[in-house]
Amino acid sequence: MSGNQNYINHVALVLDASSSMSHLSGKVVEVADQQIAYLARRSEELDQETRVTVYVFADTVECVIYDKDVLRMPSLKQLYRVGGMTALLAATLKSQRELAQTAQLYGDHSFLTFVLTDGQENASHRCPDAPSRDPRELTRAMASMIETQQDNWTLAVLVPDQMGKREAMACGFPKDNIAIWDATSTRGLEEAGQVIREATEKFMVGRTKGIRGSRAVFSAGAEAVNAKTVMAAGLTAVEQGDYQLIPVAREAGIREWIVECGHTYRTGGAYYQLSKPEKVQARKKIAVLEKKTDRVYTGPQARSLLGLPDAEVRVKPDQNDDFTIFVQSTSVNRKLVPNTRLLLMG
Repeated sequence: MSGNQNYINHVALVLDASSSMSHLSGKVVEVADQQIAYLARRSEELDQETRVTVYVFADTVECVIYDKDVLRMPSLKQLYRVGGMTALLAATLKSQRELAQTAQLYGDHSFLTFVLTDGQENASHRCPDAPSRDPRELTRAMASMIETQQDNWTLAVLVPDQMGKREAMACGFPKDNIAIWDATSTRGLEEAGQVIREATEKFMVGRTKGIRGSRAVFSAGAEAVNAKTVMAAGLTAVEQGDYQLIPVAREAGIREWIVECGHTYRTGGAYYQLSKPEKVQARKKIAVLEKKTDRVYTGPQARSLLGLPDAEVRVKPDQNDDFTIFVQSTSVNRKLVPNTRLLLMG
């Protein structure tokens, strides 16, 4: 790509508009509009062109906005109407098939699609947009399409439960591109919107580092944090004399344990190991540790590596054999988990 050719993101929302979404319909519009406003802001800040496509699906699939400049997007208020069954496979296939016809001349183009559903597939075999009337054939078509997508395509889905996750995996979705959301409440939908924003942040920042697509948009595991992504994010290695790693032998408050181990507690200088799902505040710094060398890497880009926006978000540690994530603590009473490590900086 020559220096004057720009990054062009094609972001699509494929939204379930079946009857069961009726109690959430106002919230769907609000969350989608917030996501579009966020995309507009980050596109300007990162100097990336973003074009938005929106599909809604029930018994049939309708493209209500196609590849429109994010800075000129209308509200979805007049465009999202609920009623009918769930033609989930037909909607996903149609969205990817039609987006694949988008011109990719001059520029570094990348496609990111989020499918949001509150139920299981039950109508695609009757949907006029489906390439087949056989449900098994539709599943195979989906898996084949995902398998053969280019490296600048990212397809993610939010499903309501474990059964939905199993079905999505059977259709070929990479497991780290599947998230479960609470489809019973507006709060659950707000959290789903936050998950989409985090994934988009990771995607857009990754674009500036030459990462064109992802099979781990919802993960903080090895797919998201590895030697390649740590280097691409521009994290800096901390001098080995500037930090210490302390084993945590029992449950204890963070200051109590540091003092007990003969060190001085300094607010903001201690980082706990992320070992269970928890909320991480907007200003908390992140450090990553390479396990085989005990080298620590940090910098403002560490948050972006995990897709953390400038807001409090819930983060869960995923399986990662090579790297461990540490989160800055500013609380003297934070309870440390036994058999983890504590990182002291400075």
